[in-house]
Amino acid sequence: MQAHKAKGSFFLTGNFYRNPAFRNLIEKIKKQGHYLGPHSDKHLLYCDWNNRDSLLVTRKQFTGDLLANLSEIEKFGIERHSIKYFIPPYEWYNDSIAKWTKEIGMQLLNFSPGTKSTADYTFPGLLNYRTSEEIYQSIINKEKSDEHGLNGFILLIHVGTDPKRTDKFYNRLNELLETLQGKGYSFTSLDDLLHK
Repeated sequence: MQAHKAKGSFFLTGNFYRNPAFRNLIEKIKKQGHYLGPHSDKHLLYCDWNNRDSLLVTRKQFTGDLLANLSEIEKFGIERHSIKYFIPPYEWYNDSIAKWTKEIGMQLLNFSPGTKSTADYTFPGLLNYRTSEEIYQSIINKEKSDEHGLNGFILLIHVGTDPKRTDKFYNRLNELLETLQGKGYSFTSLDDLLHK
């Protein structure tokens, strides 16, 4: 990302922020000017997969989970008022979760649909497994087929994936950025994108 002057947004769990093994990485992300935000503290599933209106957490559990995540971010010298955006765990939520997020003073966000980038966590053997080539081509095809291209597009890529996935999509990030930059795109963090 640094080679392409690309800014990104990293939404990490409280568990990730707390892990001493990741401290240097988080400090590097912050130093390079990327946005750091919350992705819940314990990566809880907030609502049922089959009945999205059915909550699996109480308001108190949700609030405690998000506030614990924010507390971990603040330990990296990031002031609470600058943490505006939240991506829920599993990118799965309902209207109650969106409302409770707003009541905490944050905006719930999610990825832009239309590519297979969110499948970069999958590994062979899973029904929804997608290779990095499939994911890459889905992004290129979306750019070609959408009348707006990828302007304002929020692309979700996972920082870490299961060891069973040896075909890590993030290893193709340089190629992707280079290709898109060649088409005139620039890359910015969500806070910059949403304030333009």
